[in-house]
Amino acid sequence: MAPPLADHQLRVLRLLEAVVPAGEEEAGFLRRIRDFVCLEPLWWYRETLPGHVTGSAFVVDPALERVLLLRHRILDRWLQPGGHDQGERDPACTALREAREESGLRSLAFFGGRAAVFDLDVHSIPARGPMPAHEHLDLRFLLTADPAEPLRPGPGESAELAWVSWEEIPERMPEAGARRVQAKLAAIRAQLPGGRSSK
Repeated sequence: MAPPLADHQLRVLRLLEAVVPAGEEEAGFLRRIRDFVCLEPLWWYRETLPGHVTGSAFVVDPALERVLLLRHRILDRWLQPGGHDQGERDPACTALREAREESGLRSLAFFGGRAAVFDLDVHSIPARGPMPAHEHLDLRFLLTADPAEPLRPGPGESAELAWVSWEEIPERMPEAGARRVQAKLAAIRAQLPGGRSSK
């Protein structure tokens, strides 16, 4: 008989229950992450191999016209803020903390007023130092912030920060899921007052 799941495992599973995948690829990510969290009590621990759960954030202005991206100091790629759990055992809290640390923004809030998974992704991370290549099972959340607030890149991984048009996401970001994220933002924009849809 399998041991009962810990509260922190159940918390993630509740977040995943509400996810409606945007296609087969994301459905596969959902199954993998859900199965992993059920089987691995240390899903949140950065030393857990061959992978672990991370939390990240797509930060948008209130009109969803612009997205905040950072150029990662080590990877030299434009990415959304995010990273490893630091004791929260809650990917939503991790995503919010990472966004604050990496941008300096204090006006951050969950879109719609509650923490809900916006996107899921599983991607490979290259070996670095003693850490072998591994996977990040990433839960991504949608946050809003005031674009007039000054940006203050964190001293760690953020080399540069920029607000970019939501339409530029696939051009800026090298990841395979960039167009999926862009399409999700377009769908939300179409539901805003005035029906802001893709140009």
